[in-house]
Amino acid sequence: MQRLCIAFIALNAVFTTSYTQATEPIYFRRDGGVTQSSHPLPDNFDNDAIKIWQVDLPNGISTPCIHGDSIYLTTWSEDHDELATVAIDRVQGTIRWKQVAPVEKLESFHSVGSPASSSPACNGSQVFSFFGSYGLLCYDRNGETLWTHRLGPFQDEFGASSSPILVDNLVILNEDHDTDSFLVAIDQKTGKTTWRAPREEFTRSYSTPAIWQNGSTKQLIVAGSLQLAAYDIATGKKRWWVNSLSRIVDPTPSITTNRIYIATQTAGGDQTERISMGPFEDALKSLDKNGDRHIAQEELPEASPVIPRFFRIDLDQDGRLNKSEWEKHATVFERAKNIALAIKPGGEGNVTETHIDWVYRRSLPTVPSSVVYDGVMYMVKDGGIVTSLDAVTGQALKTGRARGRGNYYASLVAGDGKVFLASERGVVTILKAGPKWEILSSHDFGERILATPVFADGQIFIRTDNHLYCFAKS
Repeated sequence: MQRLCIAFIALNAVFTTSYTQATEPIYFRRDGGVTQSSHPLPDNFDNDAIKIWQVDLPNGISTPCIHGDSIYLTTWSEDHDELATVAIDRVQGTIRWKQVAPVEKLESFHSVGSPASSSPACNGSQVFSFFGSYGLLCYDRNGETLWTHRLGPFQDEFGASSSPILVDNLVILNEDHDTDSFLVAIDQKTGKTTWRAPREEFTRSYSTPAIWQNGSTKQLIVAGSLQLAAYDIATGKKRWWVNSLSRIVDPTPSITTNRIYIATQTAGGDQTERISMGPFEDALKSLDKNGDRHIAQEELPEASPVIPRFFRIDLDQDGRLNKSEWEKHATVFERAKNIALAIKPGGEGNVTETHIDWVYRRSLPTVPSSVVYDGVMYMVKDGGIVTSLDAVTGQALKTGRARGRGNYYASLVAGDGKVFLASERGVVTILKAGPKWEILSSHDFGERILATPVFADGQIFIRTDNHLYCFAKS
């Protein structure tokens, strides 16, 4: 026991020293899910990992943001109806400060989700938190409010969950909802809007933007309903785009120097199970019982695929579907494609026919972002079905099943020759990376996991429904 305590103290001292040397904050998908650290990571959580600490937390599914000796995340206390940003001491695993968001009206949100879904970002001196129930809040590292920027709530019964990213002294937010979708750039120092780009052609999606850079060229990459698009960072001008995505996009694209990868699927986007609404005039003939040239929810047959999606289709929220509402979403259902693809970035305008390298259509994820690591793209489908693809050719390399069954919300992360995936039920599976990946281990945390694991300086942070854990390789 004494030797173990001495080893733990020495290990903690090593990590504590490295915190002060860390200069680049880590926030959701900034690294594309691939750690840049050379520190070893555990092969399993049972006998190859030390739990450095755990801290009790209210609910929330945001991914931790890490900078130096601090960790930032958002929480939601249902008992107190309280949304908050929390700072945790990375050495001790204790809460340093908590700032409650001044929310007047709590947004609607998915039964599986949380109104504390968006992950904070940090630029080294400022912390940025976003809640769909309020908007964007900026704190200094001591928790003092620097500015606020009101946004939302939005017309979306599943709430907001896209996270802020930082680039060129701007905070970038993408908010694709049932109406008034937009991409916005906000000045980090003042909280004022630098530019706002309407995305009127997009329906609801929840993907976080990413940044593609090649030499002096740097663009925002935003995946949304039916389309992935690139925007100029300074002006918000839409530069180029690729069609052929699913009707709702949750995953964030994976970016390399010369390719952009995304895998996304939503129910009804496969040719074998296509959702179809049919022409509006035909629907009126069979469904418009009162002759008002609208279709009310009660006029729809019980088995209609429109019923569970009525809220998002009824854009003016008058309880009836008019011709433009019907036709807009009939087109979305018709054009949606469940797909994984590799895209050559760049160009102008619609580059769908010229810039797609390859397409793959099986075993696709709904929510988790995939990860591209050492030339292989890894993705996980609900049920724990893991597929690896050759990142250059799109060739399927291996499909198998992780030990964690059920749904998957946390994105995949990779490093030290391993790929980590966490199921909603709380099972973390560690794969030995490679074209023919192998399962190294699995560990059941006994709590739901929806937040994405995070690596920093050889530590791995796992957030469950009620805790944040810090582990390191033993």
